[in-house]
Amino acid sequence: MKLIEDKMKNWPERFTFILNPYKDTRLSACPMCRQPTHMRKFALLIHVEGSGFLALGKTCRYCSPCELIMSHQDELEDELVEVFENRAPELIGNPYHVFGTVEKKWWKQSLGQTGSSLNQMLEHVFLFKSIRNLKITGGWQPPKKPRPIK
Repeated sequence: MKLIEDKMKNWPERFTFILNPYKDTRLSACPMCRQPTHMRKFALLIHVEGSGFLALGKTCRYCSPCELIMSHQDELEDELVEVFENRAPELIGNPYHVFGTVEKKWWKQSLGQTGSSLNQMLEHVFLFKSIRNLKITGGWQPPKKPRPIK
């Protein structure tokens, strides 16, 4: 893992990322600039505890002006379950972290190949510039009580 941590320092950065934890909220507009988002496929670099890194092809919401990738947590976790249910079911439910993206061209080329090593994949990685948290506010809220004047 030390070798990977050393390499991470030199990885280029691209995109901002939001993992949407809300099942009932879908992001058709960018939370940063309020412009409409569109669907785009990315190869997300995910580290699953107990397994290591994997590049998972995932269609996400994307805002081009902000370079913001938005993934819905429930959909991502469903896809991770599909990946591991036949290969390593004991890993289902393990903590994971989305670090960045893998170049889509390289990812597509490596799909049919066996023996693509982790080191080869790591040469084609972009870390996220930042990872943001999504917090939804709004809806019905009790009226704010005025503060007493002292």
